[in-house]
Formats: sequence, structure tokens, C-alpha cells
Amino acid sequence: MLPIPELLAPAGDLERLEYALRYGADAVYAGLTEFGMRAAPDNFTPEQLAQGAALCHARGKKLYLTLNTLPTNRDLERLPAAIREAWAAGADAFIVADLGVLALVKQHAPGAEVHLSTQAGITNWAAARAAFELGAKRVVLARELSLADIAEIRQKAPAELELEAFVHGAMCMSVSGRCLLSQHLTGRDANRGQCAQPCRWKYYLMEESRPGQFMEVGEGEGGSYILSACDLCTAPFIDLICGAGIDSLKIEGRAKTFYYVASVTSAYRQALDAFLQNPDGEYRCPDRVLEELARTSHRRYSPGFYFGPEKARQDSAGGGYIRQWEFVGVVEEWREGVARCTQRGKFALGETLEALLPTGETVSFAPAWITNGAGERVEATPHPMMAYTIPCETPLPPHSLLRRRLEAARE
Repeated sequence: MLPIPELLAPAGDLERLEYALRYGADAVYAGLTEFGMRAAPDNFTPEQLAQGAALCHARGKKLYLTLNTLPTNRDLERLPAAIREAWAAGADAFIVADLGVLALVKQHAPGAEVHLSTQAGITNWAAARAAFELGAKRVVLARELSLADIAEIRQKAPAELELEAFVHGAMCMSVSGRCLLSQHLTGRDANRGQCAQPCRWKYYLMEESRPGQFMEVGEGEGGSYILSACDLCTAPFIDLICGAGIDSLKIEGRAKTFYYVASVTSAYRQALDAFLQNPDGEYRCPDRVLEELARTSHRRYSPGFYFGPEKARQDSAGGGYIRQWEFVGVVEEWREGVARCTQRGKFALGETLEALLPTGETVSFAPAWITNGAGERVEATPHPMMAYTIPCETPLPPHSLLRRRLEAARE
């Protein structure tokens, strides 16, 4: 019998954690202000981690802490205290990439679950078995594996070992993130959470005997991004991933906005639920799922390596993002046909808004008027974080998200 997979969402801070939970995550993964592979987000202090764990546990959800950098000798001096504080704060598991960190977690957080990070490069069943023997409860599989590879690992690895796989988000051009390009070019170590993403820069070619003459690589008008990977999207075949024996479906994006976290988590919640309603039947990804995944900023979508490297389409001609919708506000309260909101982007009278509800439903409406925080009628919402009210006949629960379609996307 196949397991019922958990939906695991990213949480770059408390706000993103709360929206991940509200929009359907079964568990979240978060990081401290150091030792995690995403240094750009605000991340969590020990006190905030305790708040986040309490929010998760009150809803019957889990919080996993990332300690998945490759630490230096100096880093190791601060790790034991960080582990003890995180364990006391309520972390349910530690995600590690380094064997020394694994040993420290076992020593300073006895009884804690350990998940071996994708940074560890688990690409075969022997490595999965070895991880289990070292004390790992779960392995986050390398992103270069196919469905057939995963199914074989599931068959030959211990039944008690859980398997986790990425199902959506940015992909690294390197093997499971092991890359020195950022450190070489900028001094920012990708293996310690500081990647400057130089693989997404636009490059030119210069021939040695012609200094100063730069030639574009590729033929597209926008140039060529020869190292930039597409974004992963597996919603259309989530049934095959579940069928391969995956226990946890992981969404990438701790550095993304809370709007992105809510939207993508909502989409995959609906996709997974559609599969679980009839796991033995024919799965068809709901249209609303694909529509929702088009409403966040993303690179061209790809199935990654799930169907083999020959199917791992990457588009080097267009390195930019596809952005067709803009997030404009959060609903704080709805009462008697009026929504009280906080601005997160400008919109004006005459524009149609779409609200994403925590249930995954959407509501489209064109507000007939806008009032600002002082109760004055205004034509638009130009000021960051301004309070405003708008009419909407359909009830909008708190934490519903408002967005508008960009003009360029209508052409």
C-alpha cells in the first residue's frame, strides 16, 4: 500500500510559515539565521522558531529545521548550542547534509528525527541504506533522479526509511546544489547558503586574440542564459511521483514571497487531493491547478529529470521570468459586503481583481469604489501597506490574497 504523502512547504519567516499552513501544507521547513542553505530570507531566531513550531503543532502540522550547509571548523563551534535551542523550541526534525552535523544532532538533540538533505546527493539505494544505518529517518533524494530510479530505491531501501522529493520550484544547474561558481565569482559560498546565482546571469563569449570583442552565445533576441535552469513543475504527473513511493512532496522557495508560498502550496494541495480521492484510478491534473501555477512569477516550467535526462528540457534562450499577475493586497476582514484590506501592490478603479481564498477557490470582481484608511474615496491604492476597503458581494475570509492581471499578459 502506498503512503499518503505529506505536502511540505517552504517558510522563510513567520509570515510565510503561517500562509503555508493556511493554504494547505502538512509540514514546513525553515532555517535559522545561519547554518541553512538560504541565507537571503529573514529566517528564524530561536524565539521565532518556537512561535512557528507552536503554530504548526496547534494545527497538527510539523516543522523541520534546515542545518544543511557544509560547515567550516569555526562553524562547528556554534552548532551545538543552535541544535539544543532548536530542539527545545520544538523542531520536529533536522535536515542535514554533513555527517558531522548528523552526529552533533544525535548528541545534542537525542530523539530528534534526522533528514539527510538533497545536498548529500542520495542517488542510489545503497546510499539510502547507509543513511538509514547512520540514523537518518528520511532522505531528500537528489534532484537528478528519474521516476524509475526512485521506484528502485523505494524497493531496495528499508521500509522504515522515508523518501522525500522536490516537486516544484527553482532548480540548480549543478548536481544537487554542489557548486563553486558563486564563490569563485563573488566570494559568496553557495554551500553555506550565500549563492549569488551567477548561473542566471547573461554571458558573452570572448575569443583570446580579440580582447574586448564580445559575442553573444545563442541566437535569441534576449541573448542566451547557458547555465540557467528552468523551474520544476510536477503537478501534471503528481500521481506518478506518489506511485514511485515518495513520502513527502517538497516545494522549493524559502526565499520566495508569502504570496508565492500560499499560491503554489494551494495548487499542490488541490493536485494531491485530486489524486488521493481516487489513487487507483486515472489521474488528471485539475485545470484550476495549472491556472494557479501560472499566477506566480516563474521561469519556464520543466518536468526536471523525472522522465530521464533526455526529457529534462532546459531553455537557454530565455533566462527571464514569466510574470502575468501582480499581487496587490491581503484581506484582513470581510463584513456585510465590504472587505478591509492591506495594500501589497497598486491597483485602480476599473480593474478586475481576483481573490485567492485559503480553500483554494478564487473569486473575480471589479470593485465599484475604494476608500482609504481615513474613509475617503480614492481612485487607486498607490501607497505601500496602506489600509483600504472595497466592496465584494462574495465573502472573503481573512488572509485571502488579491491580485490583478497585468496589461501585458492580456495582449
